[in-house]
Amino acid sequence: MLRKFKISIDGKEYLVEMEEIGGTPAPAPVAQPVAAPTPTPVVETPAPVVAPSSAAGADALSAPMPGTILRILVNVGDTVSENQPLMILEAMKMENEIVAASAGTVTGIHVTSGQVVNPGDGLITIG
Repeated sequence: MLRKFKISIDGKEYLVEMEEIGGTPAPAPVAQPVAAPTPTPVVETPAPVVAPSSAAGADALSAPMPGTILRILVNVGDTVSENQPLMILEAMKMENEIVAASAGTVTGIHVTSGQVVNPGDGLITIG
């Protein structure tokens, strides 16, 4: 039995026909009417807004991959040691620690929590 599927890859739609091999085809499910759930109001608490301390320079630690900054674990003026976690970057549903490449003092944070970054974007400067 041939079955047709419409799939989308990178915004392009394709019509694909597939032959089912073996087994018995399952009967098509019959739609049952369901009462619509009553929407519950959502109250959002605004997150504290922390502005980036300055523009990133060439010496800033850069983003290794595209993602979203979930948490910033240090502040400007903090002393950090090598391999100390500085922030959490979410990429492809995984949380990745951005760690200090060397010991020093945080002289600038160039991103905020919730900000989307691209590879190479400056994140933090350690002097």
